[in-house]
Amino acid sequence: MGEYRVIEVHEAVGAVNDSIADETRRMLSEKRVFLVNLMASPGAGKTSVLLRLAELLKGKYKVGVMEADIDAEVDAERMERADIPTIQVHTAGRCAMDAKMTADALKEYQYEGLDFIFLENIGNLVCPAEDDTGAMKNVCILSYPEGDDKPLKYPLMFEVCDAVIINKIDTSDFFPFDREKAVARIHDRNPHSEVFFVSAKTGEGFEALVKWLIEQKKREEN
Repeated sequence: MGEYRVIEVHEAVGAVNDSIADETRRMLSEKRVFLVNLMASPGAGKTSVLLRLAELLKGKYKVGVMEADIDAEVDAERMERADIPTIQVHTAGRCAMDAKMTADALKEYQYEGLDFIFLENIGNLVCPAEDDTGAMKNVCILSYPEGDDKPLKYPLMFEVCDAVIINKIDTSDFFPFDREKAVARIHDRNPHSEVFFVSAKTGEGFEALVKWLIEQKKREEN
């Protein structure tokens, strides 16, 4: 099992963010690497979802993870224990990754040979939605305990996401969550967003999510 690396990255100049993001997508596309920007509130289950996805994709696809945090390496350690190629990114206090941070991290990451890279962005529903990281797809996780009203409160996040994973459906007996309202509110923000109901704990619902990710990767390559 290889050890993960920890690097420090710093804020990019806002005016050039989109240009850097486009260049990152072009470079990764040439290498047939599919980068997914995964965003969510703290506690929504980003790391648990990633561990489940990596388990389901392995064998046919090689998966790597970029763990973004203001500090600490807790999530990267979990990935390392699961034998997932990982790099830990510390953002020097910034509340989200941007394109230059992502590009700098990729330069330090030994990602050659990977099929998917998941960027686990810093946990909040505001800052991560504001900057293009260079990912092929933006994905947000919303969990049952958070409630079905988050698309109303954090509109930009749900506008920029290509898919929304609604996690912790195994807690439905304990938390009120209206599926129909949640989907309607997500589609009010982005009619084209895919919505997946899953449980990272039990594995329920992941088959459709994995199928969608593979389809998006193949579409990018064609």
